[in-house]
Amino acid sequence: MKEVFVHPTAVVDEGASIGEGSKIWHFAHVRGGAKVGKNAIVGKSSYIDTGVELGNNVKVQNLVSIYNGVKIGNDVFVGPHVAFTNDLHPRAAGEWQISPTIVEDGASIGANATIVCGTTLGNHCLIAAGSVVIRSVPAHALVAGNPATIKGWVCKCARKIAGRDLPSGTHEIKCSHCHTINVFEVP
Repeated sequence: MKEVFVHPTAVVDEGASIGEGSKIWHFAHVRGGAKVGKNAIVGKSSYIDTGVELGNNVKVQNLVSIYNGVKIGNDVFVGPHVAFTNDLHPRAAGEWQISPTIVEDGASIGANATIVCGTTLGNHCLIAAGSVVIRSVPAHALVAGNPATIKGWVCKCARKIAGRDLPSGTHEIKCSHCHTINVFEVP
């Protein structure tokens, strides 16, 4: 069984669950009640709040903030400086109303993206760097901008396989790069 690596400057609170083979790097903080899957990486100075769930093989780059209410599936990439929110009407005083956010398997989120709570990021979607996601993103969609809008469709390998103008319905597209056949629904 692979051991867990926790850098001496990282803080892993009592009650946090860290899967085998995972690494928690410099100055990261994993709160009690957080769950980190197997072979995951939590980068330098990242914050994983109580109640957060990270799946297996998740890579969280440096300076990422993931707050209570976020559930991340397996094989997800979270780029540096990504921020997840968790309350649509935040105030310093008063009670928080947590709005859950789901990141499905294989999704990739580019550097400096902001993910507004209450959204779902579909399987194998690709969020461009600097995007502000305010609504759910379909599986295999490539989104960019503020607010993020669909710019095209991507393979499981993250290469673009179609432009944004695919008609609604189920599509089966073979990637010219990796030759994977991708099946997904366009709303």
